[in-house]
Amino acid sequence: MTAPAVALLTAPRPVDHLARRVLRRPDGGAGVVILTFFTVLALVPDLLVGPLQTAVTATGGRLEAPSTTHLLGTDEIGRDMLNLTVHGTRISMVIGLLATVITIILGGVIGVVGGFVGGRTDGVLMRITDFFLVLPTFVLALILAPIIADVIGSGSVFFGVRTTLFVIVIVVGITSWASTARIIRAQTLSLKERPFVDRARVIGAGRRHIMARHILPNVVNLIVANAVLVFAGAVLTETTLSFVGLGDPFQPSWGQILNAAEEVGAPSLGAWWYFVPAGACIVLVVFAFTLVGTALDDLLNPRRRARR
Repeated sequence: MTAPAVALLTAPRPVDHLARRVLRRPDGGAGVVILTFFTVLALVPDLLVGPLQTAVTATGGRLEAPSTTHLLGTDEIGRDMLNLTVHGTRISMVIGLLATVITIILGGVIGVVGGFVGGRTDGVLMRITDFFLVLPTFVLALILAPIIADVIGSGSVFFGVRTTLFVIVIVVGITSWASTARIIRAQTLSLKERPFVDRARVIGAGRRHIMARHILPNVVNLIVANAVLVFAGAVLTETTLSFVGLGDPFQPSWGQILNAAEEVGAPSLGAWWYFVPAGACIVLVVFAFTLVGTALDDLLNPRRRARR
């Protein structure tokens, strides 16, 4: 088989073609619309609701109900809840994105290397993976968060972002990669037995070349589909960590807003506007990622296509 033919066999489906197929599906299209909406909120919060309000710049009274002045009411120090919720979008989405990048890099590299190299290397990598799989993610996150915060310093600022944000990113990332590694490894085990990999070995291609040029391109679609669901899980984990007090009050995320509402006793006071908007945003984002993930799984998983 000629080199162009081998390249054709190993080439992944174009990303833009996959995106069009997802958008044509009702579930995929609805998920993309919701995610686009929240992406806009995360990118330009200042243009939509103004700068993030603080105790000094608060414009309302204590726990004011929704009105024409404050559409979503105010918190215990008079800050506009619409302002806080929109600005919280950026923090939650950024944490989810960065944590997903860490998860995909760790899981992808370990999965591809373990599955392709095999032997003792695979055994060691999979035992480490199994260790992270059996540990309760949230418990591990609770243990790691204060340790990492103590190491890098929770009060420092890098590029205008407090290190508390990076602590949560690192914690979520290193507690979520194991399932990704297992999925990628399973696909790699199948791919390394394909004829085009044997031909690459025959012509003298090394392990690194084969993994980078032949294995990785064929698992990209699987990585993308898994990343969508990992993103949703990262947002939920960040929310939970912030809710139990491991967030940063100076950079409010949705989880931090829920934590503040619980500390103030907003549910018992009937101040539903304090926690419902942030909770609804979390549910919508996770729901949207689930819709897109399901659409990608239907399109990329041959077993699910066969059952349809």
